[in-house]
Amino acid sequence: MLDNLDDEKKVYSNKPVKALVLDFGSVISLTMFETHAQTENELGLSPGTLTWMGPFDPDNDPMWRDMEAGKITQRDYWLARAKEVGELVGENWTTMMDFVKRARGQDPMSIMRQEMIDLMYLAHKNGRKVAILSNELDLFFGDDIRGKLPFLEIVDVIVDASYTKILKPDPKAYHLCLDELKLDAAECVFIDDQIINTEGANAVGMIGLQLDVFNPDICINDAKKLLGLC
Repeated sequence: MLDNLDDEKKVYSNKPVKALVLDFGSVISLTMFETHAQTENELGLSPGTLTWMGPFDPDNDPMWRDMEAGKITQRDYWLARAKEVGELVGENWTTMMDFVKRARGQDPMSIMRQEMIDLMYLAHKNGRKVAILSNELDLFFGDDIRGKLPFLEIVDVIVDASYTKILKPDPKAYHLCLDELKLDAAECVFIDDQIINTEGANAVGMIGLQLDVFNPDICINDAKKLLGLC
């Protein structure tokens, strides 16, 4: 949480903040951990079958701890979980997309973070640009998800490493988004749940905010202040 957003904004730039840039997974969408009950129901698994909880219970999720320590990538983590859950239902899942489509592909809106979507609409209504900068939007969710998410109609730019092959926190990933927005870095607020990615945004001059999945309202309120929406 920023202690004094007016002063913080001046530190970054004297230019007005004109764009809201968001990660997709765990920021616009809920985390897979928060929707275990829904996943179990969709897949016909007994309640409580899925016990791995990532940031919600890292002590009991050693693979998550390995990811946070940089021993494996985020993609490695989710591929392993996809294979694991696929085996539980007697299927051979080789991609995260297999997991997501089987678990909630028919109704992806049911796993979106409504307060973040509300922020996107508020920003758009007040003339701010809205962008998505994701490492694996279509890779995880499938390219057909876009037609099932009506809020995407207000998104000005989508930069997806599923196609660019440039992953955050590589500076090139942020610059691709900035080029599409035609804005300077200091004119953009960027939200991600991974601290390494918000640090990457800060490194190129954007205003990076980390989403606390336990209390997303803190980050959302900070973004509103920086964007002049409250």
